[in-house]
Amino acid sequence: MSGDGETEGPVQKLLQCLEWVYEGALNGIPGVDGVEDLAQSYSAKHRCADDAIDSLVSWQIAKASTAGFITGIGGILTLPVAIPANLAGVLYIQIRMIGAIAHLRGYDVRSDQVRTLAFACLAGSAALDILKDLGINIGAQLTRQIIFRISGEVLKRINRAVGFRLVTKAGTRGVVNLVKVVPLVGGFVGGALDAAATNVIGRTAKQVFVPIRVDPEGA
Repeated sequence: MSGDGETEGPVQKLLQCLEWVYEGALNGIPGVDGVEDLAQSYSAKHRCADDAIDSLVSWQIAKASTAGFITGIGGILTLPVAIPANLAGVLYIQIRMIGAIAHLRGYDVRSDQVRTLAFACLAGSAALDILKDLGINIGAQLTRQIIFRISGEVLKRINRAVGFRLVTKAGTRGVVNLVKVVPLVGGFVGGALDAAATNVIGRTAKQVFVPIRVDPEGA
């Protein structure tokens, strides 16, 4: 997907921001567990991955609507672009939630492929269409081999399509208003919208990160 010159700069800044937040979500920040520890804490409390994921999403929706909690997270994130603390906090909650869902479903959250699929989830209901257009059929059961075969070039195309979608379509129903992370736009997203967007993103992550089928021996 290609955009005009006015969109290209914001897309690149947004993708840079997403990379930064993903790293923070993986490794954790002071007082907040990283993706793998978060996933394990929910796994220990529930009988199956689906129950753990549903509980995880419910709690992250609640956190996304709590201004004090998300501002606290945003205040200790050091991002490469200047964005309001509450937006940084919501973005962190959402990416951390997506990563935990992927981990609970058996994916390697430290791989480039899973990172890119996680970014796609931020596009909400548009994520599956973006991936399908670039040859990734989420409807079929995935194997680790299929995931690892997604080339670097395809990953770049997915990232760019996701960034363009978020910048140009932000604010539409089911898509978090990430355009506001671009400098000079500014503004704040209300708690209700944050919670609704987090709900959509959580459901999308469950669809994208389907249970991984064990690869046949020698596949």
